[in-house]
This record gives sequence, structure tokens and C-alpha cells, in this order.
Amino acid sequence: MTVLSPAVEAPRRAWLADLPVLAVAVVWGGSYLAAKGITTTHTVIAVLVLRFALVLPVLAVAGWVRLRALRPAQLRGAAGLGLVLGVIFLLETYGVVHTSATNAGLIISLTMIFTPLAEAAVRKQAPSPGFLGAAAVSVAGVVALTQGAGFTAPSPGDVLILGAALARTLHVLLMARTEAVQDADALSLTTVQLGAAVLVFALLAAVPGTGDSPWAAAAGFGAAQWAGLAFLSVFCTLFAFFVQMWAVRRTSPSRVSLLLGTEPLWAAVAGIAVGGEEPGLLGYAGALLVLVGTAWGRRAVRTP
Repeated sequence: MTVLSPAVEAPRRAWLADLPVLAVAVVWGGSYLAAKGITTTHTVIAVLVLRFALVLPVLAVAGWVRLRALRPAQLRGAAGLGLVLGVIFLLETYGVVHTSATNAGLIISLTMIFTPLAEAAVRKQAPSPGFLGAAAVSVAGVVALTQGAGFTAPSPGDVLILGAALARTLHVLLMARTEAVQDADALSLTTVQLGAAVLVFALLAAVPGTGDSPWAAAAGFGAAQWAGLAFLSVFCTLFAFFVQMWAVRRTSPSRVSLLLGTEPLWAAVAGIAVGGEEPGLLGYAGALLVLVGTAWGRRAVRTP
């Protein structure tokens, strides 16, 4: 039997930890196409209720002991973050209905540019020239991506996804600055946030004129829609969360972040190769600029 040396075994263990994280990036990239495939303007809220109501019991049971140990201040803080999370999912899901999965996945990646810019503004520190260059490349890419064959106004879906990217930035900043949740257990924090978001969706679903009820939407689902919903619930939510918790104990947070940062690439691959979307020459150029800009931006942020 061959015995691997520690120098060989360490990189091998790192790659074994990397592969599940990369799988999370792939399924997140595919989530935009999946959401687009099962959602219409009239079923957005219903699909959101179904997607997260299916996974909440599993999260609650898995972390019940730690969930009960949360202090009232931690519960309030997590619930407040959950309201922002609900806004993010509403903007993302309504947005993907009205734009392509490719555009959605690439525009939402601007969060990686917006967040350091927002943090620099809060701290009153000027971003590095390299990061500003990366931001300019990313924004130029989004402009080109959303134009298709010619220069026109961005679609309503593109604007909603851009709003979701800004809301994600707000969520990250609040997570970092809400003292009550700083020492909270990650699983419990996620469970409370999703619970608050589902409550918002359920209340909206009960308002007349907001679309189909969850029960009506579920009754109209065929096998393909149920498969898409299972993909969003099981893989994009449960699998993704538990893999992240597992991976950060076996590799570095920066390595996890780098791998998850490939999400927009997989969104473009899913939209173009699987969804048959055709962004046009200008769109392809824009997609490339977004990927280059966000990768450059992540590197510029890590560089002292």
C-alpha cells in the first residue's frame, strides 16, 4: 500500500474540501435558471413560501438545542436581518422572471464590488486604485451585458436584480455591525432569518392581488416544477448551508469565498448552455468584463 507524504496529503485534503464548496457555487449558479423555470409573475411569493417552508423544519430540528439558547436580543437581531433577507429574495425572484438567468447571475455578482465600496464609505476610507479600476470594469460589463444587440434601457428585471445586489450589500453590512448576532450560532441565526423571511412571504401571500396562494401554485405544479423546487430547497438552501459550515472548519474562509465567487460564471454557463439564452456579442463581452472585474475586485480587496 502506498503511503502519501504529509506534503502530498495536505493539498489532497484541501481539494477534497474544495469540491463540495465548488458544487455549492455550481448549484447557486443554476438557481437563477431553476427559479425562472418554475416561477411566473403571479407565483413569485407562493414559490418563495414553498421553497423555504420546506427546509425550515429541517434546520429547526438540526439546531433545536442551540436555537432555544438564543437570547431575546439575538432573536430580534436575527429577525431584523431576516426582513432584509426577505426583500433580497423578493427582488431576486421578481427580477429573474423579467430578465435572463445569465443577466441575473452576473448582475447579482456586483455585490462583491458594492460591499467593499460601502464598507469604505462607512469607514471613511478611500478604496485602492486597483479596486476602483475593478469596479469600473464590472459596471461597464453590466452596462454591456444588459444591452443585448444594441444600447437600450435595462429591462425591469435587470433593475430589480441590481436592487437585490444593493440589498445583499446592506445585509452584509448589517450582519457585520449588529452586535446582538456577533456571537450567535450560525445555524440558529440562519434559521431565524429564514423564518422571518417566510413569515413576510406568508403575510404577503394572504394579501389579495399578490398572486396565487402557495396551495394553488403547488396544485398546478407538474413533475418539472416540483423537481425545480426540490433543487432550490434541497441543494441551493440545505446542501449549500451545511457544506459551508463543514468547509470553513476544514479550509480557510478566504478559500471558501474564492470558490463561491465563481457563482456568476456558473450562472452564465447554465443560462447559455442549458437555458439556451443568447446574450449576443455585446452581452458576451459584458459577461467577460463582469467576471474579470469581480475577480480583480476580490484580489484587490485581499491585497494590503
